[in-house]
Amino acid sequence: MKIQPNSKLLMIGDSITDCGRGRPIGEAAFNALGDGYVNLINAFLTASSPAARLRIINMGVGGNTVRDLAARWNSDVIALNPEWLSIMIGINDVWRQFDARLQTETHISLEEYGHTLEGLIRTVQPQLRGLVLMTPFFIEPNRSDPMRAMMDQYGAVVRELAQRYGAILVDTQAAFDSVLTTLHPMALANDRVHPNTTGHMILARAFLKAVDYVW
Repeated sequence: MKIQPNSKLLMIGDSITDCGRGRPIGEAAFNALGDGYVNLINAFLTASSPAARLRIINMGVGGNTVRDLAARWNSDVIALNPEWLSIMIGINDVWRQFDARLQTETHISLEEYGHTLEGLIRTVQPQLRGLVLMTPFFIEPNRSDPMRAMMDQYGAVVRELAQRYGAILVDTQAAFDSVLTTLHPMALANDRVHPNTTGHMILARAFLKAVDYVW
């Protein structure tokens, strides 16, 4: 596996990462990793490789956009000094343009999204041993759906940044698309955004596959 033994892995993002994690810091030692993909990743890694002594921290905050991440970056990432960092952000950056159409002050343009995310990467990468970038997703197979089409654009920014900065890419949209050929979106998320346990397992599996975890 690409994540070295004795590493501290910090995972940051929005509600998909948060999932009820502990405050102020979500740590496995206090059973406070939430009930989503972060907790599943920790369970798999701890059960299969306990000697690796991987320390996982969940710093997701529900409702966050990349702008919110920037506001708490120093306290919630830099100050915690992780060796590995995973970022999944962008769903709310897109969603607010649909569910809060008239509240334009909450909208994050594609340009702001890419510029801000790149700035965050540049501030932290020198202190990291590894960086994982997870695309945002919309659990909708119809690529012409307006929100799905916009989410794909934001995901493309993440893919380009992963290539530019040598990060590990987790294409979460592709992971969902692979099962949506058989399953209806409602089997994974009532609102096509917040996954149930099966959906979170899809995210966890995609992450573990990307870091070369051996099942």
